[in-house]
Amino acid sequence: MPAVFLRTKALIKATATAIPVAADKKFCNDYCRNTHNNHLNSDGNNYVRNINHCLRRNRRILAGLLPLPHSTIAKCSKQKLHSKGFAFSYFTHTQRNKKGNTVHYCYEYGYLVLTDERVMIVRKKTNT
Repeated sequence: MPAVFLRTKALIKATATAIPVAADKKFCNDYCRNTHNNHLNSDGNNYVRNINHCLRRNRRILAGLLPLPHSTIAKCSKQKLHSKGFAFSYFTHTQRNKKGNTVHYCYEYGYLVLTDERVMIVRKKTNT
């Protein structure tokens, strides 16, 4: 089978040369394939990446405010959360407690707004 010179945008950016490849290959190697696919997916991923960054930061803040690693409840001020960079508009899900109050969760860590200035931090018990 004769060699085919494949020049894609990924190949041009990655190696800047034409490389002989088999006719049934779309990319010359894994590096060119990965570069091309990363370039295609990067535009939409920035939005998701930024949201995931906020969610992980919120989770890390909530986890850090629990006094012990195995404790499941703590109280703190909203100001303390704000000062650590907590974003109240980012959470993974909500759940109503027995009293009908809404608990906002960042993965397994959640917070319940008690007053305008106080919140209660909770951790869901996981099966693992």
